[in-house]
Amino acid sequence: MTPLSTLPFLKTTRWFNTDAPPVLAGRVVAVYAFQMLCPGCVANALPQAQRLREAFPETDLAVIGLHTVFEHHEANTPAALEAFLHEYRIRFPVGIDAPDPNGGPIPQTMRAYALQGTPSLLLFDRQGRLVHQLFGHPPDLTLGAAVQALLQSKAAASPDARAEAEDGCADGVCAAPVV
Repeated sequence: MTPLSTLPFLKTTRWFNTDAPPVLAGRVVAVYAFQMLCPGCVANALPQAQRLREAFPETDLAVIGLHTVFEHHEANTPAALEAFLHEYRIRFPVGIDAPDPNGGPIPQTMRAYALQGTPSLLLFDRQGRLVHQLFGHPPDLTLGAAVQALLQSKAAASPDARAEAEDGCADGVCAAPVV
């Protein structure tokens, strides 16, 4: 398994609210896949992402937005996204999911994770393993508990525990139950 460092699992074309792709080594990562024209994203997922960003130290938890457009491509331009992020005061890093190189409607990261739509949440542990994937958004307390558990996990605490955790996975990637 390749260690998580600069978002090897996201295919993006541009970033907002950061000068470069965020460095994530050693942090739990919450990726919110959204579209700015998605009512559930605007009303629920993005406010939850902002609350999550405020609840945990940035040194432990990275909150990342992924603008993954699979419909209304003409209206979801980078300029419109930039205005949207400003108006909604979204301050965490947001990347634009790279389009399908074959011209299809589903962007690359959305396809790679077989996301069903937006909003979707991807939660990675400190080693870069996907531990939760959810279409929709979980209740705040459920998500907060899952993040806290990842922050306090034995795998995060010591190299020996990390090695033991990795030994339990034949391919270096462990599946965990969906939140």
